[in-house]
Amino acid sequence: FVMDGNRRYAKHKQLEVSEGHVDGFGALKRMLEICLRLGIKCVTVYAFSIENFKRPRGEVDTLMSLAKDKLDELCSHGDLLDKYQVRLNVLGKTDLLPPDVLEVVHRAEAMTAKHNGAILNICMPYTSREEITSAVESIVRSHQSGEIELDDITPETLEARLYTKLRDSPKLDILVRTSGVHRLSDFLLWQACADTQIHFSDVYWPDFALRDLVPVLLDYQRKQWGF
Repeated sequence: FVMDGNRRYAKHKQLEVSEGHVDGFGALKRMLEICLRLGIKCVTVYAFSIENFKRPRGEVDTLMSLAKDKLDELCSHGDLLDKYQVRLNVLGKTDLLPPDVLEVVHRAEAMTAKHNGAILNICMPYTSREEITSAVESIVRSHQSGEIELDDITPETLEARLYTKLRDSPKLDILVRTSGVHRLSDFLLWQACADTQIHFSDVYWPDFALRDLVPVLLDYQRKQWGF
């Protein structure tokens, strides 16, 4: 999910931007539980782009504080990740996160490391270009150390070094972007190829609900079955 539209939702509802982001987190929990109850084993969400650091300082600080609080909430005993045994991964250039947020990220990942029911990937702070660059840098280091020959480098070599693959995520079947914007915004560009079905919804992310997801899943199943 590209969870887009929190700010426009807030403006439409005449709320503070921070309230839009809080409601956006509520939508994440709601949609995650729906996906888990439907048997979906891996959910990946675009929570914060590296480019978002260019937003006003106050908004960035609010988002970082919200991320810290909500990661703790997600992983608390009896909450969703505990109930459904979901392993949490935070993917991206995490060294850009404030130290207090990074500490919570490490704690949350450690708390769910042995969960084997499903996977939740939170991409934060992330861009696909940075992910691919990181994979290329890893290949270069492996070549320089003699671990890999140039002739042995294939698309699979790069894919194996992507954040998603390093955390054992399956291939991307469906990508949904909310709020009516028709672009991928540097999210999972390598993964969103081949058979990935891409859907754009006009609904703001905080309002996205089961009624909006079901047609997407039915369309995916119809195409998989060749109807």
